[in-house]
Amino acid sequence: MIAQECQVILFKPQGSIDLEGGKALSEQMATVKPQRDQLWIIDLAEVDLMNSSGLVPLIKGLKIARQSGCRLVICNCSASVRLILELTQLDSVFEIFDTYQDIFTIVKDSSLVVVG
Repeated sequence: MIAQECQVILFKPQGSIDLEGGKALSEQMATVKPQRDQLWIIDLAEVDLMNSSGLVPLIKGLKIARQSGCRLVICNCSASVRLILELTQLDSVFEIFDTYQDIFTIVKDSSLVVVG
């Protein structure tokens, strides 16, 4: 069996993911060329607010990742962000981890690329 290295792409949006913040996140995601077996991590540790407009780039990112054979996960959600994901039932669509470190229980070999 051949072990394949997984490239990890880290997105770290800050502040609010609303119409403006969502647009910024979409632009960051657009700079990455999706490749099979990449792991995209959206670290929401520095996001204090997300509204329905902010959900759009997350959903688009997930769609692009899946179509490209990538895996997209979310981590470090604040209580208010997690509530939005639960109310919209997107918590059952996205893989959500409590901490960044928890993600690496699923990834053994990785190279990290930070975007934004």
